This record gives sequence, structure tokens and C-alpha cells, in this order.
Amino acid sequence: MSAPRRRGSLSGALRAPLLLSLVVFSFTCEACKTVIFNTPSKLEADKMIGRVNLKECLWSADSILSSDPDFRVLDDGSVYVARAVELSDKKKSFTILLSDTKNQTQEDIIVVLEHQKKVLRKKHTKDKVLQRAKRRWAPIPCSMQENSLGPFPLFLQQVQSDAAQNYTVFYSISGRGVDQEPLNLFYIEKNTGNLYCTQRVDREQYDTFDLVAYASTADGYSADMPLRLPIKVEDENDNHPVFTEKNYYFEVSEGSKIGTTVGVVCATDLDEPGTMHTRLKYSILEQKPRSPGFFSVHPTTGAITTASHSLNREVVDKYILTMKVQDMDGQFFGLMTTSICTITVKDSNDNAPTFKQNAYKTSVEENKYNVEILRLSVEDKDLINTANWRANYTILKGNENGHFKISTDKETNEGVLCVVKPLNYEENHQVILEIGVCNEAPFIRDVTTGLITMNRALVTVNVQDQDEGPDCSPAVQRVRIKENSSVGTQINGYKAYDPESRSSGNLRYRKLHDPKGWITINEDSGSIITSKTLDREAAVPQSNLYNVTVLAIDRDGRSCTGTLAINIEDINDNPPKILQNDLTICKPKMQHIEISAVDPDEPIHGPPFYFSLANSSPEINRIWTLAKVNDTAARLSYRNNAEFKVYSVPITVKDRAGQSATKTLRVDLCDCTHPSKCLSAARSSAGVRLGKWAILAILLGAALLLCVLLTLVCGVVGTKKGKPFPEDLAQQNLIISNTEAPGDDRVCSANGCMTSVNSSQGFCGTMGSGVKNGGQEIIEMVKGGHQTLESCQGAGHHHTLDPCSGGHVEQDNCRYNYSEWHTFTRPRLGEESIRGHTG
Repeated sequence: MSAPRRRGSLSGALRAPLLLSLVVFSFTCEACKTVIFNTPSKLEADKMIGRVNLKECLWSADSILSSDPDFRVLDDGSVYVARAVELSDKKKSFTILLSDTKNQTQEDIIVVLEHQKKVLRKKHTKDKVLQRAKRRWAPIPCSMQENSLGPFPLFLQQVQSDAAQNYTVFYSISGRGVDQEPLNLFYIEKNTGNLYCTQRVDREQYDTFDLVAYASTADGYSADMPLRLPIKVEDENDNHPVFTEKNYYFEVSEGSKIGTTVGVVCATDLDEPGTMHTRLKYSILEQKPRSPGFFSVHPTTGAITTASHSLNREVVDKYILTMKVQDMDGQFFGLMTTSICTITVKDSNDNAPTFKQNAYKTSVEENKYNVEILRLSVEDKDLINTANWRANYTILKGNENGHFKISTDKETNEGVLCVVKPLNYEENHQVILEIGVCNEAPFIRDVTTGLITMNRALVTVNVQDQDEGPDCSPAVQRVRIKENSSVGTQINGYKAYDPESRSSGNLRYRKLHDPKGWITINEDSGSIITSKTLDREAAVPQSNLYNVTVLAIDRDGRSCTGTLAINIEDINDNPPKILQNDLTICKPKMQHIEISAVDPDEPIHGPPFYFSLANSSPEINRIWTLAKVNDTAARLSYRNNAEFKVYSVPITVKDRAGQSATKTLRVDLCDCTHPSKCLSAARSSAGVRLGKWAILAILLGAALLLCVLLTLVCGVVGTKKGKPFPEDLAQQNLIISNTEAPGDDRVCSANGCMTSVNSSQGFCGTMGSGVKNGGQEIIEMVKGGHQTLESCQGAGHHHTLDPCSGGHVEQDNCRYNYSEWHTFTRPRLGEESIRGHTG
């Protein structure tokens, strides 16, 4: 099954909007001769009617002309209607002229337009069947124009099967546009195989339709395999290009070089890519301000660049461009869209600040400082409150003494000139300053040259004379006086002067501060007189100077202060002094020990020192020797036969001027390994000595023994009085006896007076427990006779021997059995015994 042969096939690359239904055929004849297009009788303006392959005729053609002004031919061979044409007869022709001016060749192509309507009728069974050989059922390319206006149904093509020669064949189709969305867009005549479209199609929604055709006999037999029928929707230029932004905003620096990229505009087109319908061309439609033209746009990329290097923000700071984009490669009949592009010119430091005046004059009173004396204004056309506008002022000349300072007022951009150090009219009546100014940002020309552009102005400062008080200058004056000078010595003192007369007359002087009270000042002359002996070493000098503060006063009561630095010249009035007093030498580990000396006098009267043994006993001279270590130290050594003991060694030390002093050192020659252990070794070598804990333990032991004896005596006395030992106690307690046979010892509290171990004073009361107090054991005697043993024990660490005045104590309340007393005393006796051995 196949479609009947036609004089041409539908063009596969229509590129212009076509409002009429067109069936376009390319004539299959020899190239560069004649091309036939089947067209409607009425052709609308700016509609494409077909395309001619120009390359096959003359590939190097650089000139394409049409012999008929009603038709226009583009570079790609597309043929457009220039203005509306109505074909009066069946045919209309014109010639396309191709020229190659370089090679001087020319070719012609004849284009024939035919107005023909082909009528397809149904096949009847009586019609004679044409016999054709090698016909086959194969895909047949087909296309239709987007947005076609009909008439509908619009015939597309006829599908036939070879089986129709022998059988009655019925045709049917399926696929998108038939039984799939969009439904019923295509249908096929059952008997003839004619394929129709029922309505207009939008390519941007459906660009192709893949239909499947079926051929079957009346009894349902499939005459051929299903045939795939692709239908392509030919694009119509029905979509305007659209900018991606409605408004574009770009910035460019003033003075930019030609070709500097400002920004890129971009547009899209929904029509078929790769066709003239989407070949976009950018251009600048309008610029505000209109002239001169400072910008250009690349026609295909949309890149906006500078077309001049004369951009000046101070003249125009903003440009508004109306951008146009047009499809059909910018042809006048192409669809177009516009967009607004705002370009802001950024400021560059292309304007240096300049002083409004070349010279300024001002004045200031002498001795005034931290005062503003002048404001300097500059002009700068750059953008206000930016680094290109803000000014930096500098004093270039005339401020070598640092009397002036200039700064920038951030609000007004003025230079503020101030006096920061007092001026003296008597020294200088006038000062001329050279002031320079530049911006915070570097000048645009300085970036390339490396120089600094600076505008300059001269400022004349007149110093005004003032009636001043005395001038204490210099502030510190020095005098010299010998140490230990006699009281009443007079020397020159501090001198101030009147700045107007440059004399010291009519000035009075007064002492404000004298650390030691060593001098007095003559009120009229300012000379100083020593009131005490000057001791350089006692003055605690700073750089050997004794500073006295002096006040100078004129007749009007105006004053100034100065410092008189008295340099006390040293004399050799201090002998050197040995620093050590007691020395310990561990024999034999230490062979010697070093001693050193100092001299408070100046170095000229100080080291080197000379050490020697003073007149001493022959034993000292025999055992000890001195050797020099350096200018201020010596080494004291002993001989091997020296005994272990403490020696008194007198040593004389003398300075370079002969001043000397003798000091006796206590030297302990000790048998030890380190000087810190010498004292304990000396104690052990002198004999065994009892420590305080050993002595205390012995005393406590004696006291406890005395208490036991007194208890036994009380028991004997109680027996003689006839008071028997309680039977219950005898039965309940095990009595420890000092004999092997059972004893009849009794325990009774002391009822009379007893003598303390450490004192002969009598105490009375019940025996208490022994507790520690400050490291010593004390026996506590409790006042009264109505306390038990338990009440006498938990009194803490502050138990003492409390004296009592006596009194009657009931014997029953003071009796204890022997086991209770033994339990109480035994651990304490054992503890004291251990402490005694340890001590």
C-alpha cells in the first residue's frame, strides 16, 4: 500500500506563518532549472510558500534577487510573499537570480506557482484496476502547516494497499489525535484511504503525530501489516521572542575603555529551534539621553558593550536603553519585542580636589594651643560622601617643629588647621605652611603612572604678641656641688627670664619641693645655699641627681616652674662592706666558701676590693687563708688539719682609694653534707639531749604513779575507818593484784589535798582523765566531790588542773573499783611510755 506519485513532496522546513492551507511540492526535476509550488489562489503578505535549495545550483552565491517584486527570497532559499497576491490564472512564474561576484558566475532558477485542486474520488468495482509492479506497504512522510485555516476537513494524503487490486479493502487509523488526546483530530475514509485533519493544530503543543494505518478486507482479514504514519506539524512564526527580564539593570564605571562589557540581555522564542523563526537578532532601539551613542549590542549574543571611552558620570550618570529583539534574523517582517535596560554610570576618581583659593592668611596668639585657626575648602566633582570625594589634607612644608595639625571635617570635607603646640612670638613672628590635598581613593591617572596628584595652597600664619609671664626655659637646669660640702655653701641656682625683655631682673624665686630639705633659695637671685650636709648615698638619686622644684614669680604675680637638678659629686666617704655574717662550711665536701663586698660610692671610689685577714690569733692565721675571686669577691679556705667547731674570722676589705673596714665573720666548720644539716649534726655531736616530748612523758609518768600511790593510801585509810568494801562490787569486778595470791586492794577516791607534779600547790577534788593540751599531758582535777569518773573525761582539749578551795566530799560518790581505774590508766601509761622512747 502506498500513496499515488505526485509531482512533488511537501516541504519539510517551512519557516514563515501561513494563514492559508498550503500543500507545497518540490518538483523532482533537474536542479537550477524549474521549481513548482502548488499554492492557493490567494497568497497573504509575509507568508512563506516554499523553499528552494540554492546551494545545489550555486553554492558560492553572494547575491540573491527575485525578478518579481511580489516575492522575496532569503539566504536559506525560503520564498516569501512580499505583498498580497491573487493568482488570476492557473500558473504564475518568476526567476531567482543567483550571482557570485567574485567568480563572476550567475545561475537562474525558475519558480512556477500553480493553482490546482486535486479531486480524489471513490473507487468503484467497475473501474479498471491499474496493474503496477513492486508496490509495497511502507511509511509515507507527511506534514501539515501549523495554524492552518482549512478548509476543514483538510486533506493530507491518500493511503493505499496493494491488496486493493484483488480485494475490497477498508482503511482505519489509530494513535494520538485519533483515539488518544486530542481525540478526533484525524480521520481516514474507510473506502478510499484519504487522510484528513479536522481542525487547526498548534505546533508548540503538538509537534508530531505518530499514527498507525490498518488495511483489512470485508471479512476482517488483515491485508497488510499495520503501517506507521508520522505526521509532522510544520512551524509557523506565531510566537514573539520574549526577553527574560522586563527591565534590566547594569552598572559601568565612567571612563571605561571601548568594548567594556556592561551586561547581557537574553530572549527566548517558543517556535521551532534551528529555524528562522527562532533566529533572534538584538539591537538598541533607543537611548536616553539620545546622543552621543555610548553603547552597542552584539546582534546574536545580546552583550551590551561601551562604544566610547568618554563616559562621564558628572555629565550623565544614568542611561536608559530600549532593547529590541526580532526573529527571522532581524528581517523587517519578523516578530519583535522590546525591553528596558537601565545603565548606571559608577563614579571613578577622575576629578582631583582643588583648593578654592591658592593662598590663605590667618593669625593666632602666642602660647595658645589646641585651637582651630583656619578652615580650607576644596571643590571635587566626584560623587559626594564617597572615597572619590572625601579629601585628605597634609602639611607639606613649614611644620618642622610640629606646631600645627590639619584634619578633615567629615561633614563639610573642609581642612581644619589647628595649633597643637604653643608658638612664641619672640622666636618667630610668622609661619608659612604649604598644604596639599588629595582623595582617599587614588586618582585614576595615578594608578597607571604611580605618581600622586596633589593640589597645593599656601597658608600664612601671623603670631600675635602677648604680655607673658616669666619663662622657665629650659625646664630643667643643672648645677654641681660636692658631697659633704659644708653647711652654708652657696652656688648658682635656677634662672628664669622675662620673655619680653629677655632679662632675669624683677623676678623672685621660691622653693616648691626639696626632698631632704638640704638647701634654701635666695629669693632675689635664685642662688641656692646648703642648709644641711649633702650625702649622695642618702639622696636615693636618679642618675645621681637631686631634684629641687623652683617657682619664679614676676611683679604681676605671674609665675612659672622649673626643676633644678643638683649633681652631687661623690667623694670616697664610704668603705666597702662585707655582705655575709655567718658562714657554714661542710668539711670535707666543701673546700672553701666565697665572700663578697659592696661600696655605695661611685665606681671610681669602689672596686677592685682587696680582702685580707685582720690582726687575729695565730690559730686563725694558721687555719684560714684568703684568695681573690674577682673585683668584689674573695675565697675563704681552711687547711686540712682544721677542727670541727665555730671560728670567729676577722676580715678587712679595702677599696681602690684606700677606704677600708673590718668585719668578723662567724664561720662554722661542720661535719655535714650540706650546710642546712649542720645544726642537727652539731647537736648530736655535743651529746644526747632530751626533747620536750620526752621530758613531758617522764613528768606524766611520775604524776600517774603518784596518783596510784595516793589511791592506795586512801583505800587503807577507808578500811581503818570501818567502811567495808561493797559486796556487789566485789562480785561484779575482777580486781588485779600485784601479788600472786588474791589481794584485798581497794579503790577509793582522794578525799584530801594532793600535790601536783609540777607545782607544790595543793589541789582537791576527784581524779580526772589525762588528755592532751598543746602537745602536753595534763592531769585534770575536777572541782567538788559530786562528779564521777565519766563526768571528768570528755572535756575536750582544754582540761587543766583546776584548784579548789577544799570542802567536804562524800566518800561514796568518789569511790571507784580497781578494774575501772585500771582500764582508764593503763592505755595512757602505755601511750606515754611510747612517746617517751620516741622523744
